[in-house]
Amino acid sequence: MVSERGLEVLRVIVQDYVESREPVGSKSIVDRYGFGVSAATIRNDMAALEEDGLIAAPHTSSGRIPTDKGYRMFVDHLAEIRPMTPAQRHAIQTFLGEGADLDDVLGRTVRMLSQLTNQVALVQVPMLPRSRVRHVELVTLSSTRLLVVLITDNGHVDQRTVEVPHEAAPHEAAPLDDESLADLRARLNTLLVGKLLAETPPLLADLGETVPVGSRAVLERVTDVIGAQVDDRRQDRLVMAGAANLARTEKDFPGSILPVLEAIEEQVVLLRLFSEMELDSRGVSVSIGRENASLGLGEASILAGGYRSPAGALGHIGVLGPTRMDYSGNIAAVRAVARYLSKLLGDD
Repeated sequence: MVSERGLEVLRVIVQDYVESREPVGSKSIVDRYGFGVSAATIRNDMAALEEDGLIAAPHTSSGRIPTDKGYRMFVDHLAEIRPMTPAQRHAIQTFLGEGADLDDVLGRTVRMLSQLTNQVALVQVPMLPRSRVRHVELVTLSSTRLLVVLITDNGHVDQRTVEVPHEAAPHEAAPLDDESLADLRARLNTLLVGKLLAETPPLLADLGETVPVGSRAVLERVTDVIGAQVDDRRQDRLVMAGAANLARTEKDFPGSILPVLEAIEEQVVLLRLFSEMELDSRGVSVSIGRENASLGLGEASILAGGYRSPAGALGHIGVLGPTRMDYSGNIAAVRAVARYLSKLLGDD
């Protein structure tokens, strides 16, 4: 059983080690924190913490550093969540509020969170099975190229180009026929607006027989593009920023940083981890070091909060970094950004 003073000693060891990356000794604790006891007494407290597996000596006759178990104790019982300053809150609100659409907002979100925490920032974009088509736009780019824009009711805008076969554009140097394109645009919107994304493929399949023969080649290409857009929305994805921060903290991965880089590249592992994280009473979830060993991330910590997408689905937002991270500050940043993101998307 760890004493109250022992817990306070653990707190300052975590805080000092996170700040300095240097092992923390008893003399340093006595000099900096005024516990009102001798260095010998603090050494006894540290010996008890070490016996409980909460701290460890990286080298003989050195100070002590937190273990994964020690970080867990700190996060669960000792971390004081520092509130964001008014300036930070204003910056979050202003920067995210300038987003043009959902993708832009999420991109801004991870960039802001990465800047606040100096970690890799992640936003899980949940699949949106209840998303509906708001509008389909067809824009002529050249005599044989169209831009297909699919807009959904959650604010997602997907733009893709499509090559139209020459036989569908009788005069190669001339633009696609405006009247035919307008007719096709009107037919697509009449058919699809208000429909669930999952309903669009079979509806498009039935549309082919109703359009003029001269528009069918164009419709075929447009149908393929919309089908690909729908398929991309059937599974969760990650938006990330701040991978360069890993280079600054590479020394905090004594084994290898490679598994973390692979997880970032593949995304599947991180999506699985996010899906298994349950938020606590503070609205956050923290997975530390060896708790992630089964996923190959035994030297990394992941801290996540939750936000609500426009369709009401729960998504995760968080940071990934070494176990030596500023948990208190990162929890505050993740909570603040997650809350504002939910509010912003809810207002939409």
